[in-house]
Amino acid sequence: MSEHERTGGSEVIRVLIADDQALFRRGLFVVLGTEEGVEVVAEAENGQDAIEKALELAPDVVLMDVRMPKVNGIQAAAQIRADLPSTKILMLTVSDEEEDLYEAIKAGANGYLLKEISVEEVAEAIRAVMQGQSLISPSMASKLLSEFNALARRAEDRQQLPAPALTNREIEVLKLVAKGMSNREIAEELYISENTVKNHVRNILEKLHLHNRMEAVIYAVKERLLDIREA
Repeated sequence: MSEHERTGGSEVIRVLIADDQALFRRGLFVVLGTEEGVEVVAEAENGQDAIEKALELAPDVVLMDVRMPKVNGIQAAAQIRADLPSTKILMLTVSDEEEDLYEAIKAGANGYLLKEISVEEVAEAIRAVMQGQSLISPSMASKLLSEFNALARRAEDRQQLPAPALTNREIEVLKLVAKGMSNREIAEELYISENTVKNHVRNILEKLHLHNRMEAVIYAVKERLLDIREA
C-alpha cells in the first residue's frame, strides 16, 4: 500500500486496536469493519503486544486503552510515538483520572476519549485525528482547561509580585562589591562596621534569591540595577 493510500484522508485508514478486554476489542473490530475507508489491521491485548504489532505493521492510528497489563497504554503510546512519529495515538479508556490525561498528552497522544462514547463515534474520531485534530472528551477537556487556568493565574500572580527592592545603602554596597572590594574595605569606604557590611550583603543575596556575591553583581548588571562601568 502506498504512502498516499495510508495517509490520504479519502483512502483506507489502517487501525490497530489495543485493549485488554477481548469483548470490547471484538465490538470495535465489528463496527469499524462496516466503516468505509477504515481497516482494522490487528488487535493487541496489552501494551507490549501493541508496541510489537505497531512496529511490525506501522498502522495509521492506534486505539489505545490506558490500563493494560505488562506495559500500560501511556507507556506504549510514548514508545510507539518515538518509533513511529507519523502514527496517531487515540486513547480510548474508562479512566477519567486527570493524571492519566496529563500523562497521555505528555506521551504524545493525539486524543483522549472516554469509553462512554458510542462505538460508532470511534470511526469519526479516527478520521478526525487523521486530519490533524486533537480530541478530548468534554468532561476531560473541562478538567484540562481548569488546570491551565490555574497555571495561568499562578503565573500572573508571580508576574505581579514587585521586583525585590534594594535600599540605597544596599545599592552602594553592591557597587563596591562590583569593584572587588572586601567587606573590610567597604566598611572603611562607607564608614560603617564590617558586620554591618556583612548584613547588607546577606540581605542583598536573600532579596535577589542568589547564592554568592558574584551572582549578585551579575544579576544587578543584567537587571540594570547598576552599570559595571561605574566601578
